[in-house]
Amino acid sequence: MLKLCGLQILLVIHSATCFNLGDLHVTGPLKDMNFSIPEGGGVRILYQFTSEPPAVRFRLSGDKDGIIDIAPEKGILYLNGSLDWETKPVHNLEVESLDVNENVVNGPYAVTIYVEDINDNPPEFNQTSYAGVVRQNSRPGKPFMYVYATDRDNPATPHAQLTYSILHHFPNPYEEMLFQIDSKTGAISPSKTGSYYLDPQKQNNFLLVVSVKDMAGMTTNAFTSSADVVISVMESLWKAPSTIRIQENSTQVHPVNISQVQSNEIGAIYDIFEKEKLPRLPFSISQDGVIYVTEPLDREEKDAYTFFVVAKDNQGELVDKPLQIHIIVEDINDNPPVCQQALTVIEVQENEVGASTIGTVFATDMDEKDTLNSYLRFKIKSQVPEVPASNLFYIQQETGILQLTGRSLSKIYASNYSLEVLVTDGAFETICDVEVHVIDTNDQIPIFEKSDYGSVTIAESVPVGTVILEIQANDGDEPATGSSLIIYQVKEGDPNNTFIIETDAETNRGFVKINKALDFETMPMYNLVINATNPEPLVQGVQYNSSSLTLFKVFLTNVDEPPVFLKPVYKEEVPENISVNTLLMTVEAYDPEGDSVRYSLEGDVKKWLKIDSTTGRVYSASRLDREETEMYTIDVVATELNNPAQKSRASLILHLQDVNDNLPYLAKDNPAFFCYPVRGGEKTLLQATDADEQWFYSKFTFSLPDDMDTRKNWEISKVNATHAYLSPKHPNFEEKTYNVPIILNDNGNPPLQNKVNLKVNICKCSIEKSCFIEVEREHSWPTVGQAVGILLGVLLIIGAIIGGVFFHMKYKEKHEKSHQKDAKDSAELNRLT
Repeated sequence: MLKLCGLQILLVIHSATCFNLGDLHVTGPLKDMNFSIPEGGGVRILYQFTSEPPAVRFRLSGDKDGIIDIAPEKGILYLNGSLDWETKPVHNLEVESLDVNENVVNGPYAVTIYVEDINDNPPEFNQTSYAGVVRQNSRPGKPFMYVYATDRDNPATPHAQLTYSILHHFPNPYEEMLFQIDSKTGAISPSKTGSYYLDPQKQNNFLLVVSVKDMAGMTTNAFTSSADVVISVMESLWKAPSTIRIQENSTQVHPVNISQVQSNEIGAIYDIFEKEKLPRLPFSISQDGVIYVTEPLDREEKDAYTFFVVAKDNQGELVDKPLQIHIIVEDINDNPPVCQQALTVIEVQENEVGASTIGTVFATDMDEKDTLNSYLRFKIKSQVPEVPASNLFYIQQETGILQLTGRSLSKIYASNYSLEVLVTDGAFETICDVEVHVIDTNDQIPIFEKSDYGSVTIAESVPVGTVILEIQANDGDEPATGSSLIIYQVKEGDPNNTFIIETDAETNRGFVKINKALDFETMPMYNLVINATNPEPLVQGVQYNSSSLTLFKVFLTNVDEPPVFLKPVYKEEVPENISVNTLLMTVEAYDPEGDSVRYSLEGDVKKWLKIDSTTGRVYSASRLDREETEMYTIDVVATELNNPAQKSRASLILHLQDVNDNLPYLAKDNPAFFCYPVRGGEKTLLQATDADEQWFYSKFTFSLPDDMDTRKNWEISKVNATHAYLSPKHPNFEEKTYNVPIILNDNGNPPLQNKVNLKVNICKCSIEKSCFIEVEREHSWPTVGQAVGILLGVLLIIGAIIGGVFFHMKYKEKHEKSHQKDAKDSAELNRLT
């Protein structure tokens, strides 16, 4: 190579003699020198050293590497080849001048050549292909593998700053890629879409073509390399176990392992999150994901548990979606039957026929319903007394229904029987006590003490629950039995059940009460027929008659009541641009006593409405404005004509529908500006808005008026439905303020147009791109008062000056002789004046 460069060296030296190097500022005396030379570039002259006698030649030593040399006679420092930053970034040399005897005259001086890196090396992946594994439902953004590339260029420059991206994604069944790559680190992770959709049952392998680009990926002149990444999708380890069943009252040593979960994330920290806030949760989880029950469970206390298991990283962030754990507590037969009543009392009439059902024995079991553990069976264990037979009663084994076996009971033998009923669930037994009372037959009817209780007069405003009458009937049957208990009912005269009659079980006294609100206008008088009956049926041949009936009249007195609106709230929707005196709605109220009603409005602070006091018709009284109030609520008052104190209120709600009645305008308050001089490419953002309601989204159009001057200087470009850019079309603008007319159109129906003038300043700017705007002073004539004040002030000042001069002249004349000798010179006199 050195031989081939001989001709080049001669050419370099010849160039140095042909050109005036001094004019090129590449010559100078011998001294320490530093050079920065881009790598590559081939043969070139760096510098020419000049010599002073007795020096006649130059010598170069150091890191020449066969590339850097000096012409001994001319002192020309040159390159006979290309430098390479990757081979050697710095060359340290020494230059000295010699005389004819090769003795050093000057030097040595240090010459340092710094090689500047250029982007001449493409990035390289450390593998031609990569393979990775990702779990289904992995956390989005959590890397599961990395790709790595290097660049031999200078790492301190953009030449070696690498950017990773995904070029291709095979297959890609969704709009968004299932994987993403960190542009700086090369970390590959599932995207949000991938975290949701990755499923090995649908697609278990993917091929990504990953690209790496130098120059930080910010220029089209960058080098690019690519590599294949094969990704296998595996089933998620993070799965909720199926429903866990735990038998209650376990005798195992606790805690007991009942299940286990495993996160896709290595080193995940597990925890339990309660769905229900219980006093205690008898479950725990280990750091291996093992779920334990910590104590025996009681199904009767709680038959099911639901909680969540979560997996977190070291920072406490969730790495997987919470898993719901469902626990069923299985029942064992650990509860005995329980009698529903300590003593079950049953009444049976003497003439009750054989095989009749006389009552039921009820028992419960706290064990699980509809299982053998809670399946109860009934049996009569004993009967006392056993007369006239020991088996007078029979109980159905499955239901506890008690029946007579075959004959009627008679008080001649016994008036009471005691039964012990054995109830068993197969493991436990319980005795339920039953008493059977033999009662007299119902052969006497109730008889009222009075056949007519006369009448009572009450006001219609008497409250519900008030007792208005006490009545009494008597029954000759056995006391404290269903045969003698009296039930009172209003048989006639009360179609709406306005009254109710309650019975005192000990005295059989009846209390007539008001059951519903009274209304004189609907029913001013009640003519009631009341009957008395027993809960037990009468024996055959006995019937109720007129002795079990009584009469009673109720008269109501009228009470003045306020008017009643037909609706509690009146609502109406109307356009905001309706004409004045438009009928909006009609409100209606009536007076229960039939008095005339007058209407008025309260709370109409905007004076938008008026009402016809007689008809209740509501009209618009002035122009409505939705932009001021969209939902207008006031009160409508109904007043009795003859008694103004009686009044009622209802709400009136007016919902104003928007119409396009507001012009669009620019939302930007500050004036726009461009820095002077205009260079081209500048733009300022404009925003349009509208006070009207936008049903779906705001949409405006921006345009310039059709005049030559405006369209020659400015242009508008759309950004989106509400914004646009204004740009100067040329750089030939003066430093001043321009008024730019802009036409705005909205999307209303019908659309509205507004022409606005936008002030645009062309001004000198600071380094922060802030506009220096000279504050304009306003010039105006003073008012009469200001002029008079100014004139008086001027006259006072002039008077003060004249007075001072006059006083000084008098003073000078008086004291001139005595003080003249003491004055040193004329300068002192001038100072005094």
